[in-house]
Amino acid sequence: MTPPAQINGARLLKRLDDFAAIGATPAGGVNRQALDPHDRAARALLTSLALERGFRVFQDPLANLFIRRDGKNNHLPPFLIGSHLDSQPTGGRYDGALGTLAAFEVLETLEDAQIETDVPVEMVAWTNEEGSRFAPGAMGSMAFSLGHIPQDWHDIRGTDGALWRDALAATLAALPIAEPRPLGFPISGYLELHIEQGPSLEKENIPIGIVTGVQGTRWLEVTVTGQAAHAGTTQLAFRRDPMAAVTSALHTLYETVMPADENARLTIGRIAALPGSVNAIPGSVSLSVDLRHPQADRLDSIETQVLAAFQDSAALHGCKVDIRKTFDMSPAPFSTAVIESVEQAARHLGLPFKHMVSGAFHDALYVARVAPAAMIFVPCRDGLSHNEAEYVEPEHSIAGARMLLQSTLDVPGR
Repeated sequence: MTPPAQINGARLLKRLDDFAAIGATPAGGVNRQALDPHDRAARALLTSLALERGFRVFQDPLANLFIRRDGKNNHLPPFLIGSHLDSQPTGGRYDGALGTLAAFEVLETLEDAQIETDVPVEMVAWTNEEGSRFAPGAMGSMAFSLGHIPQDWHDIRGTDGALWRDALAATLAALPIAEPRPLGFPISGYLELHIEQGPSLEKENIPIGIVTGVQGTRWLEVTVTGQAAHAGTTQLAFRRDPMAAVTSALHTLYETVMPADENARLTIGRIAALPGSVNAIPGSVSLSVDLRHPQADRLDSIETQVLAAFQDSAALHGCKVDIRKTFDMSPAPFSTAVIESVEQAARHLGLPFKHMVSGAFHDALYVARVAPAAMIFVPCRDGLSHNEAEYVEPEHSIAGARMLLQSTLDVPGR
């Protein structure tokens, strides 16, 4: 079946180049962090393009940017498509930007073909998805799903010392032409195009991933306390070495958690020994543990496995262990109806696809809490993302935009 409108691939690719120049790095990547001058410049360019096409532009109190194309029934909640424009400090030109600019291309394609959708279709550029300058990430979509801005965000300072509320105010003021809009207004659904940020689609030569949900995540902070002592004079029998306890526990976990379950993820991203002297047995060792799984019950089991491994190993080495849970996000399944529309679109376009669970956080995770949502993935070279070498083949960028267009047209009640 031929879609009723055709994506302008050359226009989309040029837009990707144009926006990559905003905050471009010498190595070919992008440094366009949330609410900084480059982020504001990208928002201004997108707003200018939208106004040239006769679209309406809005922003809410979190500076989420919305571009609206009206439909037949403008009193009904709009269908949202989009992603984000901010990047990592040494990020790539596709993470976020592809989904945002492809969504704008969908609006332009609908306008070019004079297709009247049943409900309004809006493109959104969410604020601070990356969380690299101001933490936490996904602030825009999180506040949208909550319907308010958490009070404790106002005093957040960025990695550059900037106060979050000041950067937000400057960003809002930079677009006075955008109409104000409240946080968390009703929407009929949401669809986000994104690069996979992993290698599976490229390795399997599959152009489209249909994302059925986001896996659950738990972060633990583990501190094993022993006894600091002299490295040269303390015999094994008299050592209470927390590093020995930690390495023993990690050996057990690395040998069991991921090898036994291909969907499980165990990552130790940070580890520190105190007092940190080359010739002293440490008195304590602290580390972070990142656990992920698409099933809540398996995530519970893995957490129990981690606790037992550290407790057993600490006891064996004469140490004590303290474990704190610092982050707990349940697995988030996406809407069956939206997923089916994406599947239908792939069949219409003759594009091979596979179902996937996202291992990374995305704005769709939070939007799915208030409306039917799903995601589309396209391959990226070598699975690289959050990297200046991030690259998406032009045909995959265009295929993703085609999928976004056709899926938007196929979503029930759109």
